Amino acid sequence: MRRRLVPAALLLPLALLLTACGGTSSASTDTDGTGPVTLDVGDQKGGSEAILRAAGELDNLHYKIKWSTFTSGPPLLEAVNARAVDIGGVGNTPPVFAAGAGSKITVVAAWHGTSKGDTILVPNGSKLTGTRQLKGRSVAVAQGSSAHYQLVASLEAAGLSLSDVEVKYLQPADALAAFTSGKVDAWAVWDPYTSQVLQAGRGRVLTTGDGVTNGLTFQVASPAALEDPGKAAAVKDYLARLRRATDWVYGHQEEWAKVWAKDTGLPYEVALASVRRTNSTRVAVAVDEPLVASEQRIADAFAELRLIPHKVDFGRFVDRRYNGGLPPSTTPAKD
Repeated sequence: MRRRLVPAALLLPLALLLTACGGTSSASTDTDGTGPVTLDVGDQKGGSEAILRAAGELDNLHYKIKWSTFTSGPPLLEAVNARAVDIGGVGNTPPVFAAGAGSKITVVAAWHGTSKGDTILVPNGSKLTGTRQLKGRSVAVAQGSSAHYQLVASLEAAGLSLSDVEVKYLQPADALAAFTSGKVDAWAVWDPYTSQVLQAGRGRVLTTGDGVTNGLTFQVASPAALEDPGKAAAVKDYLARLRRATDWVYGHQEEWAKVWAKDTGLPYEVALASVRRTNSTRVAVAVDEPLVASEQRIADAFAELRLIPHKVDFGRFVDRRYNGGLPPSTTPAKD
């Protein structure tokens, strides 16, 4: 049987789907007098580098940044574990899987946003109207992604478990193709994929992660980088810049959407919808006990499902040195 082609308007730009290496941002290379320092930063297309550049936070650096771009959190954390990357940004679930695999990773910074962009989508013609109706249905999701836990938590909230649905572990490009061609009944995914499907009129939201997932995103560092005084100082400065840039997005949503659309190839309308629904809601928060407890619940859920090999003590994978005067992790997301 011939595979149906996915409409071109629904295909995310290649830049969002392929792993690639980025370039370097630099000014002076002396960090706090410790000598030349290069911070290797893992990123996702249209992510930290684009936000920092748009907000003017890559000016007057006292160290170099070498950027490497990844399709999602799990391969980025593999690079952190391999010491190919010093620090990088991911969602709330990849660190749990990395910790479960015994990876050398350390959560050093966090942001709290809404989970409204984390959705379970169904085609417009679907007869499904509630999460409980997913029983016996096929659902696409990227294994180890934030959407993976959102699916688990949403099913649990509806009185179901992961075993009650037919899970199809697919990366976003393949999941999008399966969803638009009717090969799966639903798709658990995150923004900007949510906004892309909705803006194209090819699906609707069955449920969101709002109220069932913690809405956290992280910067995760290599322990080896944190043990290096020069790199640890660079990480401190980098996180301060990233926090300011994230705050800048809230007051410049249309401007950021234009930059993001240009950087990724997304249609402006899709980028703006994603910014308004998800990106502009994030607040920098402390890596604290409630955060560890929230992530521990995710780890325990996946251990019980035997999707990670053993119980994880998530508190062993955090470093609170960069908290400063940040508010608690339970601080509400921005409206």
